[in-house]
Amino acid sequence: MTGAAHLLTSAQTTFTAAGPSIGAQVFGSGLIGLREGLEASMVVMILVAFLVKSGRREALKWVWLGVGAAVAMTIGIFLSIQIGAYTIKDLDAEAVAGVASLVAVVIVTSMVLWMRKASGSLSSELRAGMSRALDTGPLAVLVLAFLAVGREGAETALFMVGYAEAETTWPLVGLLTGVVVAAAIAYGMYAGAVRINLHKFFRYTGIFLIIVAAGILSYGIGALQTVGWLPGLGARAFDITAWFDWSSWYGSLIQGVFNVTPTPTLLQLAAWLTYLAVILGLFLRPAPTLPARPRQNGQPPQSPESSSSSSQSTPITERSTT
Repeated sequence: MTGAAHLLTSAQTTFTAAGPSIGAQVFGSGLIGLREGLEASMVVMILVAFLVKSGRREALKWVWLGVGAAVAMTIGIFLSIQIGAYTIKDLDAEAVAGVASLVAVVIVTSMVLWMRKASGSLSSELRAGMSRALDTGPLAVLVLAFLAVGREGAETALFMVGYAEAETTWPLVGLLTGVVVAAAIAYGMYAGAVRINLHKFFRYTGIFLIIVAAGILSYGIGALQTVGWLPGLGARAFDITAWFDWSSWYGSLIQGVFNVTPTPTLLQLAAWLTYLAVILGLFLRPAPTLPARPRQNGQPPQSPESSSSSSQSTPITERSTT
């Protein structure tokens, strides 16, 4: 995720760099902001549409308060990571970065796989939860919105752990830009002005996030090898520093976005390959074919899978327009 992140120590790499390029910081964090921001925006728009259609506009303020609290929590996590990177140095910083990276990989992987499975029923679950929250009271509405958006926010903040050593505001600029674009797309869908195949969008960006997470895993392992918590720091898998100019814009982009190092250890390479093989396999496996629903009112039978796939394409537009 960041060019600086893969520079574990001079002993771990045979090249030096001042840090990730501005382009790598903005591009990588912007894509993350777009993907995660669109997920969060979809959640908000589903909740808003439900309240508007139900004639419960007075509860909208509690939704926005919950969203605001979730955004504040996300910024707090992000700043904590940044401040920690500035105040903790040397091997202590490597240990913290390594552990944080592994935690981020676990959380992000579970969220990506969960979204693949739950996307078809996400809207109905949110509407059912909001219905129960309205019966309970305003605080329940606030908590529901906070948890629904905060889950995406925490994932986004942890994904930004690789940028902690960049020591610039460009990662935050890229992240916010991606979130703003995502919010605009979601609003366009809510208003019926934009149509997007969300099933394909989340599939392709899910693949991107898995590749990024593999790089974070590799970086975390390298950091823990540097502090001596894992063995094999001196066992290099290969050295491709001479293949091309890693300080060029494209070299910096590859390192900055995907956390690639030209001198990985054997353990880093093994973990990277294993993670990609297992998680991509789970993510890309075909969904199970479910029995078709019985014919109703003379209409042809429709399988739950096809209905779910259709709803994934334009969920906000279909459920929120009046």
